[in-house]
Amino acid sequence: MHGEMKPPAPWFQVRFENLDREAQCNEGETIFHSARRAGVRIVGACGGRGVCGTCIVRIAAGEVDVRTPQSGGAAAPFADASRTKEWVRACLVRPSSDCVVEIAPRSIAPVVRAEVGGQEVAITHDPVVRGHDVVLTPTSMGSGGQGQGGGADADRVIGALRDEGAARIDLYALRELPGLLRGSGWRLQALVRGDEVIGVRPSGTRRLGLAVDLGTTNCAGFLVDIETGARIASLGIENPQAAYGADVVSRVNHAIRSPAASRELQHAAVTAVAGLARDLCDAVAAPTAEIVEVAVCGNTAMHHLLLGLPVSQLGRAPFVPAMCEAIDIKARDLGLATAPGAYVHLLPNIGGYVGGDHVAALLATENRWTKTTTIVMDIGTNTEISLILGDSITTVSCPSGPALEGGHIEAGMRAAEGAIERVRVENGRLEIQVIGKDAEPVGLCGSGVLDALAAMVELGLVNRHGRIGTGHAAIRADGDHREVMLAPGVAFTQHDVRAVQLAKAAIRAGIDCLLREAGLGEDAIERMVIAGAFGAYIGLASAVRIGLLPALPLERIEQVGNAAGVGVRMALASAALRNRARRLAGRCRYLELGSLPDFQRIFMRRIGFE
Repeated sequence: MHGEMKPPAPWFQVRFENLDREAQCNEGETIFHSARRAGVRIVGACGGRGVCGTCIVRIAAGEVDVRTPQSGGAAAPFADASRTKEWVRACLVRPSSDCVVEIAPRSIAPVVRAEVGGQEVAITHDPVVRGHDVVLTPTSMGSGGQGQGGGADADRVIGALRDEGAARIDLYALRELPGLLRGSGWRLQALVRGDEVIGVRPSGTRRLGLAVDLGTTNCAGFLVDIETGARIASLGIENPQAAYGADVVSRVNHAIRSPAASRELQHAAVTAVAGLARDLCDAVAAPTAEIVEVAVCGNTAMHHLLLGLPVSQLGRAPFVPAMCEAIDIKARDLGLATAPGAYVHLLPNIGGYVGGDHVAALLATENRWTKTTTIVMDIGTNTEISLILGDSITTVSCPSGPALEGGHIEAGMRAAEGAIERVRVENGRLEIQVIGKDAEPVGLCGSGVLDALAAMVELGLVNRHGRIGTGHAAIRADGDHREVMLAPGVAFTQHDVRAVQLAKAAIRAGIDCLLREAGLGEDAIERMVIAGAFGAYIGLASAVRIGLLPALPLERIEQVGNAAGVGVRMALASAALRNRARRLAGRCRYLELGSLPDFQRIFMRRIGFE
């Protein structure tokens, strides 16, 4: 006899009241993890480990068990959760009955600033995929040979394209060829990439390309007319992997738990690219099958997770990528609904966590740093910095974490409506500016984090060691716990100050180490190029005031927006620029900061506010 079947594990129904969504929560599973499994978006910067405070919910009905973030021990269940007014972390709450949950506004606010813009660069159009019209003579009885009207369909098409370098045909294109030839009067458009016919379509069909900057926080997509190189649509979205943690280390750690966990993260990355392709094509009333080429850039973790490559070696020193060379793979092998024979080109990585996104940024800004001593940096959860000196490029990766983008901040949130984006000092008081007309402040986004700390330092609310003081109307103290009130319900805590100190010290120590390796002082920096979504919105004066950036004249510092997005579009549009990107990556000398002598001493020296 077969063994008795075990009854299914109990589960509870969780209704997310303000989203009108439901999820099944397995016994012992947290609300956060059940929401992630069901595709219900709740921001969780730490990936559900209970250390960031971004996945805030309130139990409207039902019974739950709550664990405290300090001890990790289980608290007693709520006797009557419907009367509970306390906000708790979704990743620390396990339902013990069906329940109704209210998610805090800042944990679900839709992003209104996913930077897709960047300062454009003029390029010579040199498409990788070219379309060629082919007209054949119809086959006839008795013409089975290689002469006029004879021979196999594929052989005849390749023969007609011999002068274009064609020598082979994609299997999926071959499957479509016989029917298309006979249904279109023996006239078609052949798509040639290198020596391969990657697709056959009716003549006159539009050829589109998709460029994607697969960022840790945001993903930017650009739809391009392959024939002209013109951008015809663009879109920015949140990276779906954010549910697994705001920083790459959290995602890498999740991926190495099991093959299933790795597949989850790969699926999330593919979902981002596929979603961008679908929405951008919808915007111009085009099917995704008209996309004949895709170019993607991202840091090495994003690159590896998208391809399903092992990442365990990235999770520990010396942080060795599985590969750095550029790679071309069939889009269908990733499950992307493009032209069946289309390829995805991934820009080369440099080393460690410095990937193709930084190569793209260097490519897009090359006209700004040639023949000058320049720092090029993309500030984010993983900050990449290059020092260009003559013909040499030296590059480091700084583990800045998500604090500067609002992650791991008690009231942190994305750049959505209700986020405090600017803080300044007016008549001895903190004055705030909020995203959204007449919106009430509900949290603090990245640019606001930087401004808030700079204003607090300026007012003396935070001393040079980073300690919040006393004696100001904005400071609220409860024993050893101190925080600065920015708005009702929005506070900047001592923990927040420490998180920003660690992030800014990591970045500044990276700059210091690059300069030291080159034997230069800060005054030798002729230009500083700040790239990326976060870098586009930060207040430069605030960044200098807290010591994130060197005290250079502000006219030497240039904010260029999403340079990686511009660079990946350049690589999409031009075969020559792809080769240029490969050469740039090859010029970069990668330094692992943790292996440099005195890095820890330099890092600790940059913790405070001088």
